[in-house]
Amino acid sequence: MKKILMILTSCVLISASGCKKYIDVNKNPNQPIDVAEAQILAPVELDISSSVFAGNVAVIAQEYMQVAALNQVAPNAGTYLMYNSDMDGDWTNLYVTCLNNLVTLNTKAVADGKSNYAGIAKILTAYCLGTGTDLWGDIPYSQAFKGSTNFTPVYDAQKDIYTNIQSLLDAGIADIAKAGTTTPAGDDYFYAGDMSKWTKLAYTLKARYYMHLTKATGYTAAAQAQLALTALEKGMQSNDDDFKMAYSGAAGAENPWQQNFISASTVVLANTFVNGFKTRNDPRLSVMVAPATATGLYTGLGEGLNTIGQLEEYSRPGDFYGAASATNYIVNYSEALFIKAEATLITSGFASAQTVYQSAVSSHMTKLGISTANATTYLATRVLTSSNAEQLIIEEKQIANFLSLENFTDYRRTGYPVLPAVPNALSAIPRRVLYPEAEIISNPQPQQSAKLTDRLWWDLQ
Repeated sequence: MKKILMILTSCVLISASGCKKYIDVNKNPNQPIDVAEAQILAPVELDISSSVFAGNVAVIAQEYMQVAALNQVAPNAGTYLMYNSDMDGDWTNLYVTCLNNLVTLNTKAVADGKSNYAGIAKILTAYCLGTGTDLWGDIPYSQAFKGSTNFTPVYDAQKDIYTNIQSLLDAGIADIAKAGTTTPAGDDYFYAGDMSKWTKLAYTLKARYYMHLTKATGYTAAAQAQLALTALEKGMQSNDDDFKMAYSGAAGAENPWQQNFISASTVVLANTFVNGFKTRNDPRLSVMVAPATATGLYTGLGEGLNTIGQLEEYSRPGDFYGAASATNYIVNYSEALFIKAEATLITSGFASAQTVYQSAVSSHMTKLGISTANATTYLATRVLTSSNAEQLIIEEKQIANFLSLENFTDYRRTGYPVLPAVPNALSAIPRRVLYPEAEIISNPQPQQSAKLTDRLWWDLQ
């Protein structure tokens, strides 16, 4: 006790600054309150790749699309069983880890005059908002990220979110055009500071989100398609422009899809997806699908079964997408070409779309190492006609966008690919996911009563 009194007495006698150094227990030297832009960007990019593009809800979407299946007795996510609490982690990743830090990054970069970082922050914010609204519909944005001034932000209408997405992308493009002197390097896992590629990504995303609204109230397919075509003139131009993240494969740095399909997991490839390669005589089968370890055969698992088999009897993704050191292709050049093909179909017809569509398929096959001869043979069996054009474009886009959440959006927009009924399904194929329980408790909003089969604003019949 005497020692404590002596210390306190000494603190009174010493200058305030000297005393504060010893007794201010509210400051943690290991938890800085301010960091540079580079220290914000790198972890946010990693989370976007690992937890948004390849997180829990992304796996569930693959089950809805019958690309992945659970080796579990029904009911399960593959038969559309979902609890609100299942979405807690995905919402937290999107809002707390990604969007909140991106807003901080943008604010700091603007204040510091680092326009390249500000541009990246806006483009990634648009991507995250697009991902969130296409899963949940109405989401908080305009009243969110205000710190302690508003813990219960109202939800913005999806239509307004889409307006904000386009505004953010335009602002990001404008920021990059300022040619700031500070450019990311190793802290930019996606493009290593190549700002021309960030600009191409922004224009490609603009085209993506324009096409989402071809059936939305107040919009026309022709107008949205033309907007997309105009944006793509400045969008991705080759596979080198892919928005992607590579993983080293070392312990703790494995590709998240390898972890999702790891041998200890019950997630394997679905038979609808695997059998599609066989039906089409698709040369990508052996690259995109790994044979089952027990049989050496390409075998998918059916959805909604009452029995389970041995995991070794079913296929998982091939090494190109599923190895520990594989790359995540979050937005790719092939998608840009498929968007162009669909938009051309709308504005000019199937004959005009044919060449673009073929280029889209070829770009993906080239990436996978498929020979030109095999690609040509395959394409000869997948020719667009007036009756099949939209279907083939979306089916091939789904393959090139393997494991992307965008496939779930395209399915809801177009009805393709045609999916067989799932045995023991609890409902029709979902049109959205549920709002998270944690959000319902902390920020009650009327939209949170939505069911899995309720359609989003842009998702019209």
